[in-house]
Amino acid sequence: MSFPKGFLWGGAVAANQCEGAYLEGGKGLSIPDMLLGGDVNTPRTFCPKIEEGVFYPSHTAIDFYHHYKEDIALFAEMGFKCFRFSINWARIFPNGDDAAPNEEGLKFYENVIDECKKYGIEPLITLNHYEMPFELVKKYKGYYNRKTIDLFVKYAVTCFERFKDKVKYWLTFNEINMPIMEPKMGNLYSVGVMQDVDLQRTAPCKFPELTDVPQERIEALHNQFVASAKAVIAGHKINPNFMIGNMICHITWYPLTPNPKDLLEDQRRDSICNDICGDVQVRGEYPYFARKFYQDLGVDTSFMDNEEDKKIIKEGVVDFYTFSYYMSNCVTVQEGVDQVKGNMMGGAKNPYLKASDWGWQIDPDGLRWTLNKLASRYPNTPLMVVENGFGAFDKVEADGSIHDDYRISYFREHIKAMHEAVKDGVPLIGYTTWGPIDLVSAGTGQYAKRYGFIYVDKHDDGSGDFARSRKDSFFWYKKVIESNGEDLV
Repeated sequence: MSFPKGFLWGGAVAANQCEGAYLEGGKGLSIPDMLLGGDVNTPRTFCPKIEEGVFYPSHTAIDFYHHYKEDIALFAEMGFKCFRFSINWARIFPNGDDAAPNEEGLKFYENVIDECKKYGIEPLITLNHYEMPFELVKKYKGYYNRKTIDLFVKYAVTCFERFKDKVKYWLTFNEINMPIMEPKMGNLYSVGVMQDVDLQRTAPCKFPELTDVPQERIEALHNQFVASAKAVIAGHKINPNFMIGNMICHITWYPLTPNPKDLLEDQRRDSICNDICGDVQVRGEYPYFARKFYQDLGVDTSFMDNEEDKKIIKEGVVDFYTFSYYMSNCVTVQEGVDQVKGNMMGGAKNPYLKASDWGWQIDPDGLRWTLNKLASRYPNTPLMVVENGFGAFDKVEADGSIHDDYRISYFREHIKAMHEAVKDGVPLIGYTTWGPIDLVSAGTGQYAKRYGFIYVDKHDDGSGDFARSRKDSFFWYKKVIESNGEDLV
């Protein structure tokens, strides 16, 4: 049994990590524009005001804004069937609450979409990939204010109506479960909830210094659920053929030992991190365990009983489920065990797995396990892996070649795992690697953490001319796509 005919092979990026041109074309400031870089041991820094003479990675990123034709041509050379990218809300509504959209921003994305269609590449557009206009953080405290729900829907409808005949596949929010998994990053990246003191200070502050108020964070997440559901309802009215999905940062957990308490803690983590948001967006209701989890945080859960919200969430369920998968973690009630890092959150070290340069444990079998779990939990719901990738240091040889066998090995084993899941009966419709071209890491703000099949000459000291070149993995992935996943040598 092979991958399905028409399987959507491709790659994924985010506007704030690739576009650059942070104030060109009428764009306003978005949250990532206020972030400095860090590294594996240094948290990123948030700046309430843009400072002169300081390097902000998103301001230039890899300059996709001016290189999109070249980049999409390279994706087409690999044979991409699908390209996932995000629209930066602040390019369309610079302040988030503007009366009219910015035509120059809409035209840019129309050009990107047209360039994809020229090569037969299906666009998969994420409407909100950690790119909330910064003015909404300052003026409304992000999604904690219910006014932001309708502002997002207005933005979504603007995109739906403009691109209704050119784009079929949409995602509402990227990794919508981040506010549950990583509160402080979730507050800033996702729901845009910050305390006033953070915005009044002039000195930069690191993530550990940011304040978290669980009540505001969880209510803001609820408001995102409502915003997503309203967007789905509106999108289906604009074009009934739209496929509108969610996107979950799936952290796959294992109990470290056979201790029943480890098993119970594993079940609790999996349910909370992965299933609260998935259930709301796919099943249209909160799972039974959500209320207790929120109440244990000290949250007043009366917002969950809003009958109008419940009706909207039920009506606005998504058409397909997408998720990111990079690694797995172990959980234990034991103290003093070795810990490892991960995507958003780490866990206990698994003695059976090796790790990347950034400490992420590599676990292809966990992807098969995850796909089967999701297919069981959400029967008859198409699934798509929209982020899976390997961040590593790449060495450029004297002749300009880049021999990234480690990246090929990572993808090969994960594609094998997906193949097994398809044979298991999982309704998998596509796979977009993160990211097909080097870009700025969201977690660390680094260029040095390279993911791409395509190398970009840009570095953490600000040097580099943005030149693109093909790595060995470029030619390997081209063969994979040509063979529909059969040729993995």
